Amino acid sequence: MASTADIKNGVVLNMDGGLWTVIEFQHVKPGKGGAFVRTKVKNVRTGKTVDRTFNAGAKIETETVDRSDFQYLYKDGENFVFMNTSDYDQITLSAAAVGDAANFMLENQNVTIALHNSEPLYVELPASVVLEITYTEPGLQGDRSTGGSKPATVETGYQIQVPLFLEQGTRVKVDTRDGGYLGRVND
Repeated sequence: MASTADIKNGVVLNMDGGLWTVIEFQHVKPGKGGAFVRTKVKNVRTGKTVDRTFNAGAKIETETVDRSDFQYLYKDGENFVFMNTSDYDQITLSAAAVGDAANFMLENQNVTIALHNSEPLYVELPASVVLEITYTEPGLQGDRSTGGSKPATVETGYQIQVPLFLEQGTRVKVDTRDGGYLGRVND
């Protein structure tokens, strides 16, 4: 058992009969009343996100989660195949376990997979990845009616919003948390 002082981003809690990972937390000490911890937690199996508040000092149950480095090898139908970079064992994860990370993964890319009792829970990517734009409409000079952005499809098939001046074949940095455009990458 742990207390609310142990809550940090990435900690996995065992509550309501499931495993929940902490996405955000905030310790709050109001001027009146007792302190508390406001959290946003995500169910590692279903992906459901909920807000949860704990009184300061309350006991919580944490779970041990091992994080291992894997290399994404290929997609096999609806499943994704990864290889452990330390012992070269291969594991197959369902599309549900991979989640939104599939939008940003390229073959042979290194990722971190969280394991609980040797069962894969979810895939963690770096904060940003570099992807190439495979399709986008040409931007018209002076067209600012859409706020200066246009849709573009990157090499994983995911669609992001990019500035009008970017063209097909340009390499861009993409935020893996929300799919936002971070900038152009010059090779």
